Formats: sequence, structure tokens, C-alpha cells
Amino acid sequence: MKIAIGADHAGYDLKEIIKQHLLDNEHHVLDFGTHGTASVDYPDYAHPTANAVETAQAEMGILICGSANGVAITANKHAGIRAALCWLPEIAELARQHNNANIICIPARFVDTQMALDMVDVFLSTPFEGGRHANRVAKIDCP
Repeated sequence: MKIAIGADHAGYDLKEIIKQHLLDNEHHVLDFGTHGTASVDYPDYAHPTANAVETAQAEMGILICGSANGVAITANKHAGIRAALCWLPEIAELARQHNNANIICIPARFVDTQMALDMVDVFLSTPFEGGRHANRVAKIDCP
């Protein structure tokens, strides 16, 4: 699977761990930065990551910042993006099953590494259920 990933300075270390995990599992990764721990502005990394998913350069996206609120808000400004803030694997699973989320947003300051990796694995492997959820998801985009 081709996956876009981006993070700010608070998410940089976790991004690098997740990126290596994805590569180890034979995914193709588009890394939109940041590339260090110097303070940066999260929209500079959330927009290109969301754009890659929006334009089908990537099938799914992963965004990481301190709380994940900023990257989620930013990504959700893009048409067709359903970015979900997740802090447990069960929430990541429901985001895919019920909301057809295509970007997972991870709060680096509030989850440990193993929890983040578990969420990523669940998010990427869980299909959208469709059915009763499809009509709801179809109503998300602005008319």
C-alpha cells in the first residue's frame, strides 16, 4: 500500500518509527516531513500529506503532532479527506469501519510507541463496512 505520512516537531520521532515499521511491512511511504525536531508549523506538513491522499498519490495517510488536533483540523479542510483523531486501536478500527477514514491522526504526546503502531496496523487493515454507514459518509462533504 502507498501511504503518505507527515508530522510536526512533536511527532517527528514517532513518525520515523512508524515509517520504518511501514517499510518493514513492505508498504511504500511518501514522507512529507518534518525531518527533525526543530519547531515547525503543523499545517506545512498536514496539507501536503492530505493532498497526496486527496489526489490518489497515496491510498491512506498518517499525521502526527502533539495532540493530533491541529493536523486533523487541517487535513479535514481537504475535499474527500476523512481524518480521524485516534488514541486507541478500537477507535482506529471504528474510524475505518464506520467513517471510511482515510487519514489517521495520532497524538504523539499521549500514546506510546506500541499503541501507535497497533493503531496504524489496525487502521490500514480494516475495511469500510459500507451498508448503513455508506449513506452517512456520503453526507460528510459540503454540498
